[in-house]
Amino acid sequence: MNCLGIDFGTTSVKSALYNENMQVLASSCEEYALKTAGDRVELEAEKYWKLLQNVLGQIREPIDCLAIDTQCETLILCDEEGSPLRDAIVWLDNRAAEEAEMIQKHFGNQRIYEITGQPEVTATWPACKLLWVKRHEPEVWAKTKKIFLLEDYLLYKLTGRFVGEKTLQSSTIYFDIKKGCWWKEMLDYIGIGEEQLPALVESAEYVGDYKGIKVITSAIDQIAGAIGAGVVKEGIISEMTGTTMVIYVPSKEMPPFQPDSIVPCHYCYDGNYCLLSWSPTAGMALKWFRDAFLQGMDFREIDQMAKEIPVGSGGVTFLPYLCGSTMPKYNPRARGSFTGITSEHTPAHFARAIMESIACMLKNNLDYLNVPVEEIRIMGGGAKSPLWCEMKANLTGKKLITLKDQETACLGSAILAGVGGGAFASVEEACKAIRTDKEYLPDGTDYSAVYEGFLKYDQLLNN
Repeated sequence: MNCLGIDFGTTSVKSALYNENMQVLASSCEEYALKTAGDRVELEAEKYWKLLQNVLGQIREPIDCLAIDTQCETLILCDEEGSPLRDAIVWLDNRAAEEAEMIQKHFGNQRIYEITGQPEVTATWPACKLLWVKRHEPEVWAKTKKIFLLEDYLLYKLTGRFVGEKTLQSSTIYFDIKKGCWWKEMLDYIGIGEEQLPALVESAEYVGDYKGIKVITSAIDQIAGAIGAGVVKEGIISEMTGTTMVIYVPSKEMPPFQPDSIVPCHYCYDGNYCLLSWSPTAGMALKWFRDAFLQGMDFREIDQMAKEIPVGSGGVTFLPYLCGSTMPKYNPRARGSFTGITSEHTPAHFARAIMESIACMLKNNLDYLNVPVEEIRIMGGGAKSPLWCEMKANLTGKKLITLKDQETACLGSAILAGVGGGAFASVEEACKAIRTDKEYLPDGTDYSAVYEGFLKYDQLLNN
C-alpha cells in the first residue's frame, strides 16, 4: 500500500509518497508567499486547494491513501456551498488583540485552560479571529455558514464531507479537549452554532475517496512531525526549527492550571495530550536575512559562512521576534532587533547571531517547560545544519538526534494515512521502523555568555 503524506507549512507545501516499508517513492516541495500588512497575514483560500492539486498532479506512482497535516489556526470562512467569503486569515495574523482581551476578561484564563488547554488568550486563536470578523466585517459574518480550519477545508474539497479532526481544534479555544466536543459556552459568546462547525473525528480516520484514493485524517503539523520522528513515549521530545520553532512533549495527563505558566496542552492523536511550546519566528528569521541581504546564497553556504565566526558572533546579539514573542513571554508587539553592531561586523556575524538566538530560544523554552528529557529528536530545515545542531546540543546540554527522513511531518501523515487505510496496525507499531541518523552530544563549547547576553537584551527589549 502506497501512503501519501502532505505537510502544509506556513510558507511551503511538501509531500512524500511511501510504501509499506517506509521507502520514499516520490516527493515534492513548493514554496508560496503570504500577504502581509502590519499585524495582518492572509492568503487566498483557493490558493491552498490549487497547491494541493499541484501536489497530486505531480505524482506518477499509484496512491492508495493520503493524509494532510496543517498548521492549527488558519481560518477559512465559507458560505453554504463551501465557497470562501474572504481571504484565509493565516495563523500568524495578530489583528484580533482587542477581541482576545474581551474573551479573556469574560471567561478568565483558568476556566479557558481547564476546558481547552490554552493558558492564555492570544490574538491568533480562531475564537478571537471569528469575533474580529463579527465586529469588523458584518457582511462576511452574515453569510458565513461553514467555518473551516485549513485541514478541514482541504478534506472538504477532496471528499465533500464537512469534518474536522480533533488535534487541529485544540487551539481554537472553543474545543473541549477533555470531553472531545465543542465548548458551547464559548460558541454562544462568539455567536456561532455547532452546525457552522465541522463534525469532529479522530486522527487516522477514513473520510472518503478522491479519485480512488482513500482520504484519511492526519493531525496538526507538529503532532504529525513528532510521529514521523518516532516521538511516541514520554522522555523523548521533539524540536522543530522550520518557519517557526515548536517543542513537542507527549503527556498522558493534562497538567493542572498554573497561573504563571503559559504552556498550552493539546489533544493528541492517541486520545492523550501533548505540551507544545512554540515561537512564531525561527527558520523564518534566517530566510528573511537571506532573502533581504544574501540573495543568491543557499542555506548550506550560509551555514559554512557562519561557522567561520567564533562563538558569540563578535558581540552581535539578535532577538528573533519578527512576528512577536509567544513563549516563555507572550508579547505580540515585540519586534526583532540586532544589538552590539560595530563597523567590523559582516553578514557572517549577523547570520551566526540569528542561529545562536534560535538556539538560545530553545534553551529558554526547555528551562521554562521544566520536564524530564532523555533526548531531543530534531527536525525541520534547522536539522540539516550541523552547526545549528551543535549549538543546540551545547546550549541545552542534551543529546540531539536527527532522522534519516527529515520530512517527518510528511512521514507522520503517511503513517496516519496507513493506519487509517489498513497498512499499519497502529502508529506505535509503524514508528518502530523509523530510522535515526546523526547524534549530537554536548562537546563542552561554552555558550554561557551568549545565553546571558540573549536573556539580558530580551529583558530590556521584549516588554
